[in-house]
Amino acid sequence: MGFKIFADASIDIDKKVFMDNDISIVPMNYTLGDEDRVCEKLEDDDILMAFYNGQKNGDVTQTSQITPHVYMELFEPYLKEGTDVIYISLSSGLTKTFDNVNLAKEELEETYKDAHIYPVDSLQASGGMGLITEIAIKQRSEGRSAREVADYLNSINLNTVMEFMVDDLNYLKRGGRLKASEAFFGTMLGVKPIIFLGNDGTLRTIDKKRGEKQALHALLDHVTWLRDAAMPARVFITHGNCLERAKNFKAMLLEADPSLEVSIRMISPIIGAHTGPGSMMVAYWGDRTKVQ
Repeated sequence: MGFKIFADASIDIDKKVFMDNDISIVPMNYTLGDEDRVCEKLEDDDILMAFYNGQKNGDVTQTSQITPHVYMELFEPYLKEGTDVIYISLSSGLTKTFDNVNLAKEELEETYKDAHIYPVDSLQASGGMGLITEIAIKQRSEGRSAREVADYLNSINLNTVMEFMVDDLNYLKRGGRLKASEAFFGTMLGVKPIIFLGNDGTLRTIDKKRGEKQALHALLDHVTWLRDAAMPARVFITHGNCLERAKNFKAMLLEADPSLEVSIRMISPIIGAHTGPGSMMVAYWGDRTKVQ
C-alpha cells in the first residue's frame, strides 16, 4: 500500500470503501448512561440505533480525548517496519486530540528515523472526514508518497464544507457549543439553527429556521451556493437515526443536481454524543471561506 492510513472514530464513511482499502480506526471512548464504551470501528446500524434510542430514553452521552499513549501503541508497529503513517484527525477546533497525536509523533520519531507520522488536521468531522479519507485512498493508489498526500490533504481541508441541523439543542449546549439562552429559546420556539464548521474548524451558527422544512431548504440553498462544480461531486449525508429525513434531503439534492454522488450513513457515537438523535449533517466539496 505504500503507507498506512488511520482516521479517528469520529469519521463517517462508506464501510465497503473503508474495509476494501485497509483503513484503520484510532479508538475513542464514550459513555452511554452509566456504561463505558469504546468505538474502535465503523459501528453497525444496530449498535448506532441502540445508541440513539438510549439518548432518547434519557441516557447522558459523553466522550473523552485520545491520549498520546494510544497513538503510540497503534503507530509503533508500522514505524518499526519502516512504514509511514497518515492520520486524519477530528478538527482541532473541536478537540485537543490533535495536540496529543503530535506529542506521540515527536516521541516515536526520536526512536524510528526511517519512517514518519503525518497528522492531518481535517478541520472536519463525520462525513467531512470521510471526504478527505477518500482522497487519501485515491492518491495512495496512484503511488504518491505519504508526505505528498499529507501535504495535499492539508492544502484542501478548507475545500470541504459541512453543516448540520439538530432536533435537540441541549446536546450542543452541554458540550459548550451553544449558549444556554440560545438552547432554551430555540427549543421553546421550535427554531432549528444551521450549524457550520468555520475556517478554523469550530462550530458557528450561520442561519436559524423555524421547523424542519425551512431548515432543509436552507441547507439545500447553502449547498447550491458553496459547492464547487470543479471538485468531486461526492456528498455525505449523515444522521442521528433519522433515516427518512436523510432520504428526503438526498432526494432534494439530486433533484437540484442529478450529477451528485450521495451516500447516507448514521453518525458515529463520538459525534452523535454531542449532536443527539435527529441530527442531520451534509458534507461536500466547496468553498467554506465564502461564509464570513
